Amino acid sequence: MNKEDYVLEGERLDDLQRNGLHIIQDPADFCFGMDAVLLCGFVSEHQNVRNGKLLDLCTGNGIIPLLLSAKTDADSIVGIELRHKAADMATRSVKLNKLENRIKIVEGDIKQAADLITAASFDIVTVNPPYFKSGHGIVNPDDSKTIARHEVACSLEDVLREAKKALKENGLFYMVHKPQRLVDIFSLMREEGIEPKTLKVVYPDRTSPPNMVLIEGRKGSGAELKIEEPLFIYKEDRTYSLEINTIYGY
Repeated sequence: MNKEDYVLEGERLDDLQRNGLHIIQDPADFCFGMDAVLLCGFVSEHQNVRNGKLLDLCTGNGIIPLLLSAKTDADSIVGIELRHKAADMATRSVKLNKLENRIKIVEGDIKQAADLITAASFDIVTVNPPYFKSGHGIVNPDDSKTIARHEVACSLEDVLREAKKALKENGLFYMVHKPQRLVDIFSLMREEGIEPKTLKVVYPDRTSPPNMVLIEGRKGSGAELKIEEPLFIYKEDRTYSLEINTIYGY
């Protein structure tokens, strides 16, 4: 089959510009953004997962498993996704890239992740979760973009609880989130026995407030947090910074 044979009407095929990988996306659905790319760069910068197992929660269209298949040596990458449409796109992307021997997409609710995978069997868990608490302003809680952005289908508590269950002792947890949720994040990580170990704050540029944080945690570790040099996405001329172009390979 040609790559285009995997793409349904209304969808598009995007070149990830890494290892010849492509991803299927639907412009009417939730497409991946810079946060997923930065998370994958953060993971590969800190851990290569040689011969290991990696789990991606809230995997969406599979962008994180696909990129980490190129950026790490993980033998097995599992992505769990609630929505059928997104899980189906992710599965087809895995097949068109001929990565079935390394990536498996599981359709299911991450709140029951422990029933979908083998507990305490993963070296690394990654997640790009919904950022915003569910509020009264949500018009359609079943909308794909609402589910991706707001905690209507899963909460931060759900993410960390299931990550803890999935991780081996001393396993690593990686997440991208919003700076305004840091107190909640660190508090809940400690409650679940995942100690925050590394924090990188992301800024759009040198004149704007931070808009993302990249977090590394370790299950069963002692307390000690390293704060890395900040990451600036754009230079003054609005081109990507050297770090984006080199370390993260955007």
